[in-house]
Amino acid sequence: MASDDKKGSNKSEKGKRLTQEQIVYGFNQLRQEQRNIVSKLAELEMDLNEHRLVADALKEVDGDRRCFRMVGGVLVERNVKQVFPAILNNKEQLSKVVDALNQKVTAKGQEINEYREKYNIQVRGEPVSLPSPAKPSEQQQSQTSGVLVENKT
Repeated sequence: MASDDKKGSNKSEKGKRLTQEQIVYGFNQLRQEQRNIVSKLAELEMDLNEHRLVADALKEVDGDRRCFRMVGGVLVERNVKQVFPAILNNKEQLSKVVDALNQKVTAKGQEINEYREKYNIQVRGEPVSLPSPAKPSEQQQSQTSGVLVENKT
């Protein structure tokens, strides 16, 4: 019985504490999610730009003029006055989705930063942020070090 209690408490402790591999995996998972959102955002921004270009081009065209539109992989012949409202609607919908994805990217970035702070994660290649310099004069000296200046006296 006593050994069963110890096993149960060890399981609960392991459930609360993450190993270093689990922390790294979680961090990489968050970064991958953010990359996926950013790539989808870039794709939708390109689509939105194309819709803007087409809307600007069709704005000055006669409404009875023939135009072609791709609908589900099928090229369909329509009039400009039939296609133009659909393009404007799609453009508005795309801009709403782009705004929502921008907010998701920002939220995911905040989540990643909180995760980094919580587990004290430092990414290789990024500068290490120090709390605050002890003496400003030391900071100024380190900033100017490596620069040669000739003193003429």
